[in-house]
Amino acid sequence: MKLDIIRKTIGGILLVSLISVLFFKPIQEYLDIPKTITVFEGQDYSFPMAAPVSATVGSHNSTITLAQDQKSVSLQAKENGQNEMLLEFAGIPIKKVDVQVLKDFRVTPGGQSIGVKLNTVGVLVVGHHLVSTEDGKKSPGELAGIKIGDIITEINGNKIEKMTDVAPFVQNAGQNGEALDMVISRENGKFTTKLTPLKDKGEKSYKLGLYIRDSAAGIGTMTFIDPKSKKYGALGHVISDMDTKKPIVVEDGQIVRSTVTSIEKGSNGDPGEKLARFSSDREIVGNIQKNSPFGIFGVLNKELKNGVLDKPLPIALSHQVKEGPAKILTVVNDDKVEEFNIEIVSTIPQKFPATKGMVIKVVDPKLLEKTGGIVQGMSGSPIIQDGKLIGAVTHVFVNDPTSGYGVHIEWMLNEAGINIYEKSKEKAS
Repeated sequence: MKLDIIRKTIGGILLVSLISVLFFKPIQEYLDIPKTITVFEGQDYSFPMAAPVSATVGSHNSTITLAQDQKSVSLQAKENGQNEMLLEFAGIPIKKVDVQVLKDFRVTPGGQSIGVKLNTVGVLVVGHHLVSTEDGKKSPGELAGIKIGDIITEINGNKIEKMTDVAPFVQNAGQNGEALDMVISRENGKFTTKLTPLKDKGEKSYKLGLYIRDSAAGIGTMTFIDPKSKKYGALGHVISDMDTKKPIVVEDGQIVRSTVTSIEKGSNGDPGEKLARFSSDREIVGNIQKNSPFGIFGVLNKELKNGVLDKPLPIALSHQVKEGPAKILTVVNDDKVEEFNIEIVSTIPQKFPATKGMVIKVVDPKLLEKTGGIVQGMSGSPIIQDGKLIGAVTHVFVNDPTSGYGVHIEWMLNEAGINIYEKSKEKAS
């Protein structure tokens, strides 16, 4: 009996001791340190670390060095490669942290207002309409099982690229009383169907009973330009068709310079909008190769400067972004890029690509007076913190136009085909 009491007492003491150790400040700080740290050449990474926990470099190469005092440890990235940091508690090794140093990488921030023209793969179905025949009102397209958001890619074995490609097939088939062999692209794949055009009473032409479109246009903001490859990223979010609300599948596209003519100020329930026009010369400054959840991407063929910050800046990975002051570059008048103050309200150190990595808030009185906060057309405005490009503005909160989401820059770079991690591996090998 006494032995059981002793055992329980000892067990209780050990449990309390273990819990106390977990709440011990140096141990808490040790637990908060990630298992893997990624930094760029020339950058520092600091974290609080009180005695008796200390840090040492795992292998004696020139990748990293450590500076340590009674309150913190600062890791300095010297050259790209891999190393490890060993943490010790009272001289006993307790944790190993893998450190990856990436090759120094810089891109030029944007901020310019750009005009966007997208050409779809095939022609996009944006609606149905009824044809008044002798037998009543019908939509041939709807009868053929074609839905809004579908893309017509082939008719009778011929590739369809624009709306003018469609009409000759429709009139031919109608006059001969034949059905068209249609290849339709939908989100879950392709399928074929037959569609018989019908003639509207009182008209001579035959119709599909479909509203179709082969291109879309709008404005947005440039986010970054790679000074070496001339690859760029803009908008920070996918372009969807205004009628179908579905992402536009891009065949190709172009970007041109644009000028902001006025601002519809945002308010609760109404995010507002930049009103802009394409530049008068309509000069194409780049192509569009991809329309993704992270924005539009392509290659520039003309120099595009913002006039505020035209030098390449280092970037920050998602785990390096912190809450606090930051700036955005954007246009609110004519084609002049300006710098405005914002606040990073929260940030998520993402391990996998996601579009909503930061919550941001506009705090600049001048911008609030002009726009009310974040407005449509501001998407893609680069976010800069501590001299590093960290991401882009993406969405506004409808019920609070002063706030919205931002996307981390590393995911936009990845979508542009710029692999910052691969550059490191090349040198390390």
